[in-house]
Amino acid sequence: MKSSSQFPIATHQRSLRAAFWRRFNGVFSRILVVTLLSASATTLIGCDRDPSDPHRSTEPKANELPPLELRDDTPNLLLTWLDEKGEFHVVQKVADVPENARSHVRVVQTTATDGSGDLLYVADLTKKEAGGNYHVETMARSQWDELGASRRRKRMEALAPSARAEFPPVPSAARAEAAGALSAIIYGAEWCKPCHQAEAYLKSRGVKVVHKDIERDPGAAKEMQAKLAKAGLGAGSIPVIDLGGQLFKGFSPSALDRAISSQRKSETL
Repeated sequence: MKSSSQFPIATHQRSLRAAFWRRFNGVFSRILVVTLLSASATTLIGCDRDPSDPHRSTEPKANELPPLELRDDTPNLLLTWLDEKGEFHVVQKVADVPENARSHVRVVQTTATDGSGDLLYVADLTKKEAGGNYHVETMARSQWDELGASRRRKRMEALAPSARAEFPPVPSAARAEAAGALSAIIYGAEWCKPCHQAEAYLKSRGVKVVHKDIERDPGAAKEMQAKLAKAGLGAGSIPVIDLGGQLFKGFSPSALDRAISSQRKSETL
């Protein structure tokens, strides 16, 4: 039988053990909470890829085109430069762009479709970056069109009277078609006013017209350049008009009239 003096000791020991476990449980709970929070934070941070991750998305923004490398020797190009009058001219080599028209040059690669829609590539050929590349940026088509339109507006009123006198009266389409049906292909662009004038004029003479946009259709651009090269005409401004196999650079009503008359006479022989 245990003596009464042993009970206080046993009770004290139980109290110590209870206090120990309460303290242990409290410390363990805090450690567990901190561990869980750290794991959660690591998981959240891990959702964002490291910038150096090779699998990180490199997709361009909605209002930007993919990067374009442009050098002096880049092949398969159509370069559109703007003169002081607001007219656009097309060449194939960087060296062919005049020195005073190099700050804003539209770039089209005939082997790709990027830069032929509502977003365009526009290069600054006045200076080169490291490695010999020219700076190329994305520009909205509306902004590009406005570059030319703003210059053309300055002279439009002055040229309007002479432009009206330049176009001679033409017979009705019905009479023209009766004289013989011809067909023509106009290689141009949406912004090109002479291209649309040429189309309207040819249709008024009874000529069936197909309009091909060389900026939106790389195939049309290649076709135009091949015809120019074969005819020995070289690059130049648009429109380029193929009237029954005879090529014209630019819109000249008198030149078209002579060609139409000549071709219709040959058909009646």
